[in-house]
Amino acid sequence: MMNCKQATELMSQELDRPLAWRERMALRLHNLMCRGCHQYRKQLAFLRMALRSRAGGD
Repeated sequence: MMNCKQATELMSQELDRPLAWRERMALRLHNLMCRGCHQYRKQLAFLRMALRSRAGGD
């Protein structure tokens, strides 16, 4: 079973590279059970969207 440290590391790596099928499934399962990591992933997605819109707006 994946722990929160491993999950956040994978979420960070996911921004730079595609995750393997097994990594995606393990991360998905962890996020279904861990509210904190689920929120962290939502925050990462929000920041990514905000940065992309900011970069395109200048």
